[in-house]
Amino acid sequence: MSAGVRAFVNERPVDLPDGATVADAVRAVDAALADRLASGTAFVTDGRGIEMAPDRALRPGAIVRVVVSARRTATAPEGADADA
Repeated sequence: MSAGVRAFVNERPVDLPDGATVADAVRAVDAALADRLASGTAFVTDGRGIEMAPDRALRPGAIVRVVVSARRTATAPEGADADA
């Protein structure tokens, strides 16, 4: 029997089966963050701050940090104050 993989997502431990991906770990911790990752409004980094692909397989002890992008995806109407 396999022991699986313990990883940490935003400092929260999660136990997953062998072969689990970064996206699987994020979904196990927070479905809303996983949805943002899938839509491109968030990305993940490792413990050193290096961006990781969501489909990357996890190794035991992996540290994953989810970063939510502050960029707007839609264009503001002409004359609108972007800081309002």
